[in-house]
Order: sequence, then C-alpha cells, then structure tokens
Amino acid sequence: MKFTFTDKKVNIPNRVHTYAEKKIGKLDRYFQTEPETSIVFSVEKGRNNLEVTIRSGSTVIRVAESTSDMFVSIDAAVASIERQLRKNKTRLEKRLRKDAFDAYPEESYFIPESDEEEEPSYQLVRTKRFFFRPMSIDEAILQMNLVNHTFFAFRNEDDGGAFSVVHKRKDGGYGIIVDQD
Repeated sequence: MKFTFTDKKVNIPNRVHTYAEKKIGKLDRYFQTEPETSIVFSVEKGRNNLEVTIRSGSTVIRVAESTSDMFVSIDAAVASIERQLRKNKTRLEKRLRKDAFDAYPEESYFIPESDEEEEPSYQLVRTKRFFFRPMSIDEAILQMNLVNHTFFAFRNEDDGGAFSVVHKRKDGGYGIIVDQD
C-alpha cells in the first residue's frame, strides 16, 4: 500500500504516521492491486480530524473521522472503511480480492450496531430524461439556484461541451464535477 501523508496546519509526530500506516495497511488484503492511500491530518477547535482516501483501480473509498484523540480517529476510520467494504460486499466482489472477506483481522474494533440491513437493495422509482444544453458554469449555478436544487447537470461550453455537474457545498460555496475524458 502506498501512503501519502498531509498535515494541515499541524505538526503530527512520526509515531502517529507509523500507527496510521500500520492500522490502515492491514486493509491491503481487501484489494487486488496495490492501493494508493492519502491520509490528511488536521486539528480544528480541539478536534483531531482524519480523512482517509483509498484508490485501487476504479474503486475509491473515502472516510472522515473526528475525535478528541488522533489514535482513536485512526481506529474509527479503519472500522468505518471495513464497515463500508462489508456493507457493499456484493457490489465490490469483482473489484476486490476473492478471499478478502473470508478471514477477519485478529483485532476487534468497536463497530456500532446499526438498524440498516447488511446488503440494502436499491429501488429505482423514477427516470427523467433531459436535454443537457451547453452553458457556462455561472449560468449553470444560476439555473441551479433558480430551481432551488443542490446540484445541476449541464454541458460545459467552456470545456468543449463536456458533461459537468455543479453542486452547492456545505460551506456555502460551489463545486464542479467534470468528466475526466
């Protein structure tokens, strides 16, 4: 597993990086190809924040945890990632290693009980068809605000008609998702 550590506005001791590498490195057994892992450490208002992003092929798993202790945040992130993998086990079977779910780690993590079913089934209840007309990003944001939605799909005329989606962020700003091709 390849690791990239980022410390935002805080100096994290090497022992925390080593601990994170050891704990998150155990997740390597789930993936067929060697995953690239990005770990971002930050501290805001006395809370230790940890963001973990694992990329393996076309599979991307992202978890953010915030606790009073960085070591606890690391443990909680590992538990959350394992919970995501188990919850979506059937959908990920083709992308993950065949024997990934056979043996669980010798350590146990605190995993809160949830009322959700283990493998939810998704029911498509409506299909809409739209003509995505070319427009600028500013016009797309305006259209999104006019219809009072949190996202808006369009063809970006500034990017040669590429399919794009603008969305409203929690911090009040706007984001854009652009097709990579």
